[in-house]
Amino acid sequence: MEIDYLKLAVDKAWEYQFLTYPNPAVGATLIINNQIFVNAHKKAGNPHAEVEVLWEAFSAFHSTPDLKTSKEIHEYLIQNHNNFFNNSVMYVTLEPCSHIGKTPSCANLLSILKPKKVVIGWLDPISEHSGGVEMLKSAGIEVDIVNDKRCYDLIEPFIKWQKDKFIFFKFAFSLNGVYTGGYITKKSSLEWVHKVRDKLDLIVIGGETIRTDRPTLDSRLINGKAPDILIYSRDKDFDTNIPLFNVENRKVYISDNLDIINKYNFIMIEGGENLYKHLKNKIDWKVFMVNPNKFINRDNFKIDEEFEIIYIKQDKDITIFGR
Repeated sequence: MEIDYLKLAVDKAWEYQFLTYPNPAVGATLIINNQIFVNAHKKAGNPHAEVEVLWEAFSAFHSTPDLKTSKEIHEYLIQNHNNFFNNSVMYVTLEPCSHIGKTPSCANLLSILKPKKVVIGWLDPISEHSGGVEMLKSAGIEVDIVNDKRCYDLIEPFIKWQKDKFIFFKFAFSLNGVYTGGYITKKSSLEWVHKVRDKLDLIVIGGETIRTDRPTLDSRLINGKAPDILIYSRDKDFDTNIPLFNVENRKVYISDNLDIINKYNFIMIEGGENLYKHLKNKIDWKVFMVNPNKFINRDNFKIDEEFEIIYIKQDKDITIFGR
């Protein structure tokens, strides 16, 4: 069976979806010396996917120093590659960047290392970042642009938060669709939520949830930051001893309109059926986190509408991304 090398890159990138904010989620596969290496961009400011996979492959065949920054890795590979990559093929979900920002240009690095071929899943939607294809072709590298929708789906949040804002609604369910009554999903899912909160600009949550659950809504499990909060409620009277009101460096808004969201780019809505019905026209994506081992004898979530699945990630829980 033929291996879908681009899918390997896509799957790896989805492991870091939302966690690379404000950068896009990007994955890369490198085939070299009959071995397959797969890596991804993990965090804004860290090496891009192309650099991660090039360094992983080079280090597998050479004794290398412990380098962490993109600039260090770029410089080391440029000085020591010795044509190692000339017969390699790279698959990358997004066009290699041509510009120099917090990290050096990936397209420039590839033009020096000269892999045999680069397959690109989607062209960079940001005009000032594009131009990578031309740089690769000018270096004599074969380039194949495949316009794979899986690669567009990966960067849709990036496209939206770059231009305006990206909003997703996060649900946590038992297998039979129950979402009320405390923690439902496993600890690994809660840790992922905390990683995402660390990247968010704003959380929107309903007043009923605040009064019932008395949450903190921070990212303490990873020692991350706490995003600002909009409590969407007509009733403005809340017990200010609820933990979320006492988190440093956080703004908490209480309002029955959504004007405040226009000040933010990356927004998560946490809530239940009623909040979803009120806000669904504002939502770009839905993220369902399902515990497949738990049935709960309570009323379940009831919404009669179509749902397009974008990606399913299965770990201890099942996470479904969709529109």
